[in-house]
Amino acid sequence: MLYDLSLHMGYVYDVPASGARHVIRVLPLSLPDRQRLVAGSVIVSPGADERSSFIDFFGQQATAVLLRAPHERLDIRMQARVLVEAPPITADLSPELEKLKDELDDLWSVSPESPHHLTGPSPRLPQDPAIAAYARALVTPGQTVREMAVALCSRIHKDFTYDAKATTVDSTPAQAFKIKRGVCQDFAHIMIVALRSLGIPAGYVSGFLRTTPPPGKERLEGADAMHAWVRVWCGDATGYLELDPTNNIQAGSDHIVVAYGRDYADVAPVIGVLKGYGNQKIVQAVDVVPAK
Repeated sequence: MLYDLSLHMGYVYDVPASGARHVIRVLPLSLPDRQRLVAGSVIVSPGADERSSFIDFFGQQATAVLLRAPHERLDIRMQARVLVEAPPITADLSPELEKLKDELDDLWSVSPESPHHLTGPSPRLPQDPAIAAYARALVTPGQTVREMAVALCSRIHKDFTYDAKATTVDSTPAQAFKIKRGVCQDFAHIMIVALRSLGIPAGYVSGFLRTTPPPGKERLEGADAMHAWVRVWCGDATGYLELDPTNNIQAGSDHIVVAYGRDYADVAPVIGVLKGYGNQKIVQAVDVVPAK
């Protein structure tokens, strides 16, 4: 599927910021046998006094900008054309949990693709006894790792309610787990903590999801938002599987990857610092449209 993407992230400050540094990660990745970035651009307004691009540890392209002059607002706009392939249908060749541990022990690689980076706590995801107990309750004897991951994805979708007002970008997995409400970031974080508690490597995926309007309704421009789902390592034979607990599906040709990481801290679309005080208003609009 060929898509045209557009993203607008705007920040309006009560008091002009006197300077700022930001790192921006919004361009989709090119991934072998998965997706190809045909063309893409990131525009920052006001124009940056300094700008550079780099590839971070996990392989995503990042743009660093420095703004010295006072500015009342910051606008980030991304446009891209991306070709996304449907994932192949494969048999479940993943091992049972004990065998997965042996495979991990035999794996010495610490490359960006290594599952060793996706085990144990990470910056936004400490261990959580309540989530670990929740995960253990779903495990049955003889299950493969893939079966465990799919079952956990389905259970989170069933037990949790999507509620955009229940949490914020800074909410912890423990907070979202307690109220059983949240957004895609919360669902993904809870699933990652649960999988890691079982000894299954799991990481965070940031990207876009093509959505379709209800029957009889027109599609609203800019109504979409960035999305998050989970990457699970299912052993040597199977490799990585991507699951979307918000929608209880395997990531497919409607899922467009921007970044991989351990948790949201590694893949946040915009991070940085600015000189200023007062509040700010943030707006975001995303369009994911099949190319004509």
